[in-house]
Formats: sequence, C-alpha cells, structure tokens
Amino acid sequence: MTDNRKALLFGLATVTIWSTVASAFKIALRGLDPLQLLLCACAVSIAALTLILSFQGKLGEIRRMGRRETLRCALLGALNPFLYYAILFKAYDLLPAQEAQPINYTWAVTLSLLSVPLLGQKLSFKDLGAIVLSYLGVVVISTHGDPFSMRFSSLPGVALALGSTIIWAVYWIFNTRSKADPIAGLLLSFLTGFPLILAATLLFSELPPLEPRPLLAAAYVGLFEMGITFALWLTAMKYAAKPSGGGTARVANLIFLSPFLSLIFIHFLVGETIHPATVAGLAFIIAGNALMQYRPKKRA
Repeated sequence: MTDNRKALLFGLATVTIWSTVASAFKIALRGLDPLQLLLCACAVSIAALTLILSFQGKLGEIRRMGRRETLRCALLGALNPFLYYAILFKAYDLLPAQEAQPINYTWAVTLSLLSVPLLGQKLSFKDLGAIVLSYLGVVVISTHGDPFSMRFSSLPGVALALGSTIIWAVYWIFNTRSKADPIAGLLLSFLTGFPLILAATLLFSELPPLEPRPLLAAAYVGLFEMGITFALWLTAMKYAAKPSGGGTARVANLIFLSPFLSLIFIHFLVGETIHPATVAGLAFIIAGNALMQYRPKKRA
C-alpha cells in the first residue's frame, strides 16, 4: 500500500470516528452531568494514551522531558482537558447536538483572532470576511434560521460553546511551542488535569452512577475523542508528509467532512431532526474556515 493511500485511510478513519463523538456526548449526558462525563472520559483517555505510548516504545519520553517542557505540559492540562471539556460538555448539555457541534467548529476562526494579540499577527480583509461568514453561521444555527429575531434556543449554551473555542485556541497556540513528543505531552497534560477534574466533580457534583449506557458512552468519548484518534491523525499526517504521501494539505482538508457526517450520526443515533438552518449555518462556518485557510499560489 502506498504512503498516499495509507495517509488517506488513516485520515478518513480519524474523521469518521470524530464524526461520531458529538452523538456520544449527548448519549452520555442523558445519564451523567458534564463533570461526571469528563471524569470518566479522562480516565479512559489516560489509559488509552498510556497503552499507545507503551506500544510505540515511547513511555520513557515523559521522564526524558526537560523541566521547562514538563511544566508547560502540566500547566496546559488546566486548559485541556479540564477547562475546555468542562465548558464544552456543559454547552452540549444545554444545546441540541446539531447546534453545539457546528458552533465548536469556529475554533479555527477564534484561533486567528487570538493570534493577533498573542502572536502579533495581522488580519487581512479576507480574514475579516471569513470571520464574519463563520459567526453569521453561528447566528443562523442558534436562531433556527431567523437571525433577525435574535431568539436563541439557549443563550448560555451558545456562549459556552463559543467560550470553549477560546480555551481550545489558547491551548493550541501555547501547545505549538512545545518540543515534547505530541502523545507524551498530551498524556502528561491529562495526568495533571485529572486531579483538577476529580476535585471539581467532588465539589460541584458527585462520583458517576454505575449505569452501563452512559458509562459506555463516556468510555467511547475518552477512547476516541481524546485518545486513539489523536494517534491516528498524527499517523495520517506522517504518511502524508512523505515524498509519496500526496502532501499534508490533502489529508487536512478531510476535516471538512466531519461536521456534515456528524449531523447524520446525530440524526440516527441521538434522534434529533436536523433543521435546514443547521445545514445552512454549518455551510457558512465551513466556508469561513476554508476562506481563512486559503492561500493563493504565488506566480512562478
């Protein structure tokens, strides 16, 4: 099998799995509150990442990290998984999955906005147009296709979903400066974030009830949203980066399939009737993301 085909297969597998996690969120939240879901999912993801590193023979990478990298990964654990998923799961608890999921895809636009104060980058007119397009999609989805009414299904839910994109963008910006092995760094962040999650659960909730269906859904979230898919995506990008891999951009563009596939899973697994406004608003968001990433080829 060629590197190009391997890259596409790993990329498609990752995107397909990612497309199912919004449904898993809602199924788990039928029996767990957001903190209980996060506690279970984080525990499973730690186990999954540990097994992946052991299989790769890289478990010692954590011990070999420099003090600065160890501290960076540990501090990032407060952002991801703790704050990011606590806020995101609460947004899913308040909103239908078909609303929370597309809004979460505006994180790339949020990243561009935060790059101005944090990285000193400048926004072009194209970037500003992409931002307006994406947030217009958020309004269309949140108001069920009646943007001028400004009546939201849950304004706190929309605010939390948008807030989660800020946490993720900040995490992404500071994580890109890390020189640690990606999976080892993620595992360390999850190990340091877990005590914060446990403390928050004990303070503001209680330990999860032993109900099979929500616990299995939470385990699925930890295994695939936070664990295995990260390794699969890195593998896809590794094959794509090889001379015969076809280029990373081709694989990266597969991510645009995920939100539309996710709506199909939400309809059949969660039972939500997908509104035309959701599809229209998601199209605005994806168009904004695509426009943000578009770079015209320079003339020879």
